[in-house]
Amino acid sequence: AWVWPEALDMDSSDSESWTSSTVRKLTASFEASLTAERDPKILPRPQGSPARRDWDVTEMRNEVYHRKIISWFGDSPPAAFGLHQLIEYGKKSGKMAGDWYGPAVVAHILRKAVEEARDPELQGVTVYVAQDCTVYSSDVIDRQCSFMDSGKAGTKAVIILVPVRLGGERTNTDYLEFVKGILSLEYCVGIIGGKPRQSYYFAGFQDDSLIYMDPHYCQSFVDVSIKDFPLESFHCPSPKKMSFKKMDPSCTIGFYCRTVQDFEKASEEITKMLKSSSKEKYPLFTFVKGHSRDYDFASSPLHEENDLFSEDEKKRLKRFSAEEFVLL
Repeated sequence: AWVWPEALDMDSSDSESWTSSTVRKLTASFEASLTAERDPKILPRPQGSPARRDWDVTEMRNEVYHRKIISWFGDSPPAAFGLHQLIEYGKKSGKMAGDWYGPAVVAHILRKAVEEARDPELQGVTVYVAQDCTVYSSDVIDRQCSFMDSGKAGTKAVIILVPVRLGGERTNTDYLEFVKGILSLEYCVGIIGGKPRQSYYFAGFQDDSLIYMDPHYCQSFVDVSIKDFPLESFHCPSPKKMSFKKMDPSCTIGFYCRTVQDFEKASEEITKMLKSSSKEKYPLFTFVKGHSRDYDFASSPLHEENDLFSEDEKKRLKRFSAEEFVLL
């Protein structure tokens, strides 16, 4: 997430490659979550000083992982998080290509996409979706400490997705400072949301406006299976901003925690922010100790053998289907 300084001109040419530094940071963090071989198989012999050689090797390794991550989002059926796969998961929840997908529905589909991904390098990542605005700490930690498909034990990184509503028919402006605070957190990876019938990805803010990326821009097909495929279309050439008042109240907030310790620290920081920002008795969402089953809620298994979504999930997805966002 990014916080833009007041003096920054969002339309200036300096903002053309604003995502490049984000990619480097996320790649370095995400690399520690991957379970496959850590170094490229073939590297040319570096020249120059030891410091320069180390820098070159690091840059080349980051480039390899950068392209690897992007390939998971390619426009082809095998891509783990490509539109072909997401549409297939959507069908399992009763959605068809072209239907409206709300931010909560998208959160559950993304969770299923990660669970079903078979790339060995994705075995170190899991996704947790909050149930009824509640994050159950033990359920999250269980996911982080679950076995890999290979049978090896290890701690997984977790992406926590929290569907919330920032008001009734319209977004309540009282939540502006809360959204700013959330986007300023180290653990926040952005907000899935938008305005009525238009989906955006909010990555930061400037003054009382939200900075977002808009996926609704047709570009030429890129074959991610070829070596050194072009990267330009996978990055936002320039950020856009929108008044907070125009934001639709339905959205999903995302957090990334690489370790269990990160999750525990993040839950403490987020809980403090929720308490301090809540003018009413109940905050937008909460972190509670224990498992969801401890509170008499139906707990969905991590993997369903007979169906992609449990009956409880199908009911929840149907309830969220009226949200006015489109994924495609």
